[in-house]
Amino acid sequence: MDKISIIVPCYNEEKALPEFYRRTSEAAADIDGAECEFIFVDDGSSDHTPDILESLSRADVRCRSISFSRNFGKEAAMYAGLQNASGDYCVFMDADLQHPPELLKEMYHVVKTEGYDCCAGLREDRTGENRLRSLLSRIFYKVVTHMCKLDMGDGKGDFRMMNRTMADSVLELKEYNRYMKGIFSFVGFDTKWIPFHNVGRTAGETKWSFGSLFRYAVDGILSFSPAPASMAGATGALLILAALLTGIGTVVFSGALSGIPLLICLILILNGIQMFFLSILGQYISKDYMESKRRPIYIVKKKRGFPEVAER
Repeated sequence: MDKISIIVPCYNEEKALPEFYRRTSEAAADIDGAECEFIFVDDGSSDHTPDILESLSRADVRCRSISFSRNFGKEAAMYAGLQNASGDYCVFMDADLQHPPELLKEMYHVVKTEGYDCCAGLREDRTGENRLRSLLSRIFYKVVTHMCKLDMGDGKGDFRMMNRTMADSVLELKEYNRYMKGIFSFVGFDTKWIPFHNVGRTAGETKWSFGSLFRYAVDGILSFSPAPASMAGATGALLILAALLTGIGTVVFSGALSGIPLLICLILILNGIQMFFLSILGQYISKDYMESKRRPIYIVKKKRGFPEVAER
């Protein structure tokens, strides 16, 4: 019988976990020919999430959990779950039930019988999100797809089931600065997309503020594209051309384009552009610096329900 590892990153999800476990267990029981294990990864929660995971691991032998020593981020939690998954197939799900468990049966059928390495959920809409956030998300995915040359379109998220071959390929990418959507696209493999409608969280509040989403977007672009650094050269060329045209204009029109105000504006603009690109280069250097330290992607505080030989 096949085994499916359901990997669930958790950060302050005490209100959502009981309902998630109930619905997902019901959906898993409906999958013929496969058994499931739950791998919950507690990403340094400050609420009662660890206590709930402790209770689940005692009540259900299929439930296993990992608690981090602090908050390392969702990407690290997904990687930890995949490292500790023993299933023939691995699926990532959010604890807030925005990823419908009812699709698990169809996903398993696709990767088992249709020749695909991965089956992923394609979110058709953004019900439950405000308009500004939806607009910014659509813009981001268009920009990142163009700059990184990878298939990371809007609606193509982390909700996916993959076979062991693809899972092992994802584990081979051990960089500290992780962006899983980009990693999924980078490793390739044949993927079938199943559309589903977005729903609001079943309980609790989103942990993603505009600030954290912006940092996540920047990390995604810098992790998979050198385009921002390359823009410095093109911008420099344009500034040289603009300076030449300004100089010619000053000569032709005498004092029409001269004067202290114009000089101050030019200095401010040029310095601002220079600092902007220095910041971009600094981001690349800082990421390379963090990679060179070879720090662990996460640190485990406690494991529950794992046999000693289960860790991969």
